Amino acid sequence: WREIGYVPKKWNTKIYDRYRAACDFFFRNKNDFYKSMHGEMEENLKKKIALCERAEALKDSQDWKKTTQEMISIQKEWKTIGIVPRKYVDSTWKRFISACDYFFEQKKLHTSTQHDEEAKNFEKKKEVVEKINKLDVSLTPEQALPLLRELMDEWYGIGHVPFKVKDRAYKEFYDATEAQFDRLNIDKTDRKLDSFKSNISDIARSDNAKGQLLRERERLMRQYERMKTELQTYENNIG
Repeated sequence: WREIGYVPKKWNTKIYDRYRAACDFFFRNKNDFYKSMHGEMEENLKKKIALCERAEALKDSQDWKKTTQEMISIQKEWKTIGIVPRKYVDSTWKRFISACDYFFEQKKLHTSTQHDEEAKNFEKKKEVVEKINKLDVSLTPEQALPLLRELMDEWYGIGHVPFKVKDRAYKEFYDATEAQFDRLNIDKTDRKLDSFKSNISDIARSDNAKGQLLRERERLMRQYERMKTELQTYENNIG
């Protein structure tokens, strides 16, 4: 525009006003756009700061399963939020990812420690089974039964074992106790009662005793209802 030469005087004002109006229209829209964009970025910043605070509040949680799901949900939500003012991009991201990384590192450490502990528990349970198998055969039932019950309590009192050997560990324990019950001529009903008592004692000592006892109660109620139904069916069939 500035490099172009003069125009006829009668057109000068009209052309300039038209040109100026077009420029003003563009720059006005540009300013409105950036104002709107700035407001949106500020809103995005508030949302991301809120997610940072949520992640920081969760990072020390040891409810690994629930918190893992929440952390993943927060990370997905983070990705849906648009850009923030440039000067806050790095600081908000570092704050957010630091909280997330801390939680998942602690979870990894816990899982590794838990695996080691479960492996040790498996060895401890095998040692108890070995003691059961080696109970002195010269003892009378009155002498041997308290020792057997004590070993059963000890076995139930040991924590979790690796999932892949869980069934094996229980079978070894079950076979060992059944062999001793057979040798001592213990009635089947008394055997189940002894096993049930040991299991309940173990549950009572656990961290989530109330919840586990409720689940055990529900399991027994389902078993009772199933047996009652089977008995009713049997009576109907013979009737």
